[in-house]
Amino acid sequence: MRNILEELQPIFHDVFDDDSIVVTNETNADMIEDWDSLSHIRLVAAVTKHFGVKFGLGELQGLKNVGEMIELIHEKLGDEE
Repeated sequence: MRNILEELQPIFHDVFDDDSIVVTNETNADMIEDWDSLSHIRLVAAVTKHFGVKFGLGELQGLKNVGEMIELIHEKLGDEE
């Protein structure tokens, strides 16, 4: 199974222009200073492009942290957890 968390690290570094960010399953918007609505859209676009998945609006609204995003990506990719 892919290590989604590891693949997300450079995406977060690029979107937030900060190589010091260490993404964990618990990471959420409150933990990253520049994570606002615009950067959220850029993050979703980058994740969509990288993994080749599409998200429904309702799917994204309920996510509480990166761990839940990872679960959703695994689901979209058809990975077994």
